[in-house]
Amino acid sequence: MKKSRKKNFISILLSTLILVYTACEKNDENRNIPLVEVNFVQNINDPDYLDLKNIGGWTYVSGGSRGIILYRASNESILAYDRHCPYQPSNTCGLVSVDVTNITASDGCCGSKFSLIDGTVTQPPAVQPLKQYNTSFDGTTLRVSN
Repeated sequence: MKKSRKKNFISILLSTLILVYTACEKNDENRNIPLVEVNFVQNINDPDYLDLKNIGGWTYVSGGSRGIILYRASNESILAYDRHCPYQPSNTCGLVSVDVTNITASDGCCGSKFSLIDGTVTQPPAVQPLKQYNTSFDGTTLRVSN
């Protein structure tokens, strides 16, 4: 009887580990956005960045894997998201663009939508948030890096 219980326990444990491993592997697949060095400093008083002067303002800049969205989240912070859609990242048409609402962004290829407030998915099929870069902002100078 002891051997049978031990065998069942090991069988259940192995099955659970296999399920967890394959679930994690699937999520990693959606996170395979190419790692590209990002490191720049920008004065938002530059005329090209005037949209970042107000909360909710945004602009596109080059960099990252497929470009970057800069979004003014508050008086103290500007967020930076890669435009590379995290859903099926090997698909070359996946490019995230800001919607007319100015608070969400979507990928016209797969239909996923994301909040610009925090990068989270607001409409599937994507399950992973937008890739976000580190930012520091002193009210005038923005630094974006990874």
